[in-house]
Amino acid sequence: MPGGRLTDEDRRHIAAGLAEGLGYAEIGRRLGRPASTVMREVTRNGGPDGYGADRAQEATRHRARRHKQARPAAPPVFDSAPGRDPRAVQEFTESFTALLIRQGLPRMEARVLACLYITDSGTLTAADLVQRLRVSPASISHAVAFLEQQGMLRRERPAGARRERYVIDDEIWLRSILASLQMNEALEAASRRGAEILGVATPAGARFESSAELILLMSEAFRQVIDQWRRKVTGSAAGDTAGDIVGNAAENAAGYPAARSTGLQ
Repeated sequence: MPGGRLTDEDRRHIAAGLAEGLGYAEIGRRLGRPASTVMREVTRNGGPDGYGADRAQEATRHRARRHKQARPAAPPVFDSAPGRDPRAVQEFTESFTALLIRQGLPRMEARVLACLYITDSGTLTAADLVQRLRVSPASISHAVAFLEQQGMLRRERPAGARRERYVIDDEIWLRSILASLQMNEALEAASRRGAEILGVATPAGARFESSAELILLMSEAFRQVIDQWRRKVTGSAAGDTAGDIVGNAAENAAGYPAARSTGLQ
């Protein structure tokens, strides 16, 4: 498969091409692979004169086994608090992460979100996340950017602090719904436009019109849920906070017209 790992069949084609005296570029063209991929494969498995498909396939399996044994997956680090069973916390975190993945979040984003969610403070720095999840800073950076775009966390830098902190709170799902609503509005508008251009009397136009009606109903239902949640917030201070959250989240989501739905709405 182009772009994926070389298969046993790919390696047999490479061996046959070398036997024919073909260059790396021509072998790659026939396989739909870059010439550099073919060159690396041949170079690391005996060179042009010593390359064999079976031997290369076995060597690849051996390297994969050795790499896996040399770098076992390190378990994440969790908060330790009195009265909590560390094993139960770990098992719950893993199951919650798996649930987020099934709901549509990419794996690393789900791990970062779960890691933040189980902390009492709901706040961690990038260094904290790197240490707890035992992954690279780049992985954390990409995951945080995605979650921030979806309205599922925010950044803050306390006065005098050198490091930025990533924060989640009790309104995480509210912000996620608001981000989804922004996307729904764009989809509804596009569907209305499609129905208008194609004609609602045609099958394609009717399909767009039906989609627009469904999206509108979904958006209205979400807004009713938000209103119900706001009415349940007790105290004027909490009510003001909810109002601020709604306004800020909508404003933030509006800045990301390409925000994707995570399935968590």
